[in-house]
Amino acid sequence: MGMGALIKELREARGWSQGRLADEINSAFGTSLAREYVSRWERSHVAPGPFYLRCLSAVLDVPLAVLEGEVKRRTFLSDVAATAIAPVVASDLLSAGFAARLKRGPSVEEWEEKLSTYGAEYMSLGAADIQRRVTGELVLVQQQLDEPRLWSVAARLMTLYAKTIPGSDGTRAVGWYRLAADAADQSADDRARVWVRGRAAIALGYEGASLGVADVFAEQAMAISDRPSLGLLNAVMGKAHTAAVRGDSETAHGMLDRGLRLFDQVGSHEQTSDYAVPWWRMSIFVSLLAARLGDEGVAVEAQDAARKELPTALPRFSTHLDMHRGLMMAKSGDVEGGAEHARAALGALPPEKHSLTLRLLMAEIERTEGAS
Repeated sequence: MGMGALIKELREARGWSQGRLADEINSAFGTSLAREYVSRWERSHVAPGPFYLRCLSAVLDVPLAVLEGEVKRRTFLSDVAATAIAPVVASDLLSAGFAARLKRGPSVEEWEEKLSTYGAEYMSLGAADIQRRVTGELVLVQQQLDEPRLWSVAARLMTLYAKTIPGSDGTRAVGWYRLAADAADQSADDRARVWVRGRAAIALGYEGASLGVADVFAEQAMAISDRPSLGLLNAVMGKAHTAAVRGDSETAHGMLDRGLRLFDQVGSHEQTSDYAVPWWRMSIFVSLLAARLGDEGVAVEAQDAARKELPTALPRFSTHLDMHRGLMMAKSGDVEGGAEHARAALGALPPEKHSLTLRLLMAEIERTEGAS
């Protein structure tokens, strides 16, 4: 992704026009930037200089290093090498990539085994640990994309990678989800196309982030296929959460009813994988949704059901439930108590286990506190 494409991606993720971006810069820095100049940046007719890079970094809330690095990155390989949280230099990634091309790399079956492993590890390891490994895998798989089935592998790896983006680079996750959806389309595998979009929808919807993008992914997934699947379940629940955040109770309840019917058909027996939705995880989806809607009885019932089946090896998800309880308390009027409950729950979890999702939940609760 070039500089122009990145600026456009970040602008659109906020729902801003080119004129709005120019206005935001002018307001913050006292400049007189014209909309036409933003258009020239996005079409790569001219690159912003150091001053405007700092302006863009501030108003788009993206680290300056990401923007500065994008000037020099022109390929998928170097983008991954430069932005990933990984103790590996670009030369190692290049070497691994060429080796994979020369030796043909892992088979489809071996890739599926790798995906299964990463799906399980994601549930218990920190984001940095997973990202460190997935970075190298993305470099390898891109050398094998003449095999259509490997586009499906690449799409699912990209989706997992998006989930590991640090909180300060949260807007970058949207770009990775879109890239994953494009890759899934190359696979011509409708199940992969639905799953990638559904996973993006529930991730963004649960986080209460980029609601418009989450809706688009959910609607695309539902349009591709109405065949019951975990991808469709994720899409439906993602749509339910975006509606709840917006205060659209009718749509949220309708999507929840549909999601529960889907779960009865496709719910997972696998308990500890990001590619699975067992009953405890579905209960977590319902817990937060009900807390957002102010349905205390449903929220408490879902929280109790989740705790009964939640594997002890996954303490991060117990923290989710405690934070849902904090949000529920805040929504019911005990704003200060709810915020304190959520902060205590997050503080009890080791920092390396914190995730962007938990930080966004905390921000949502604090917004409730600030509005009181």
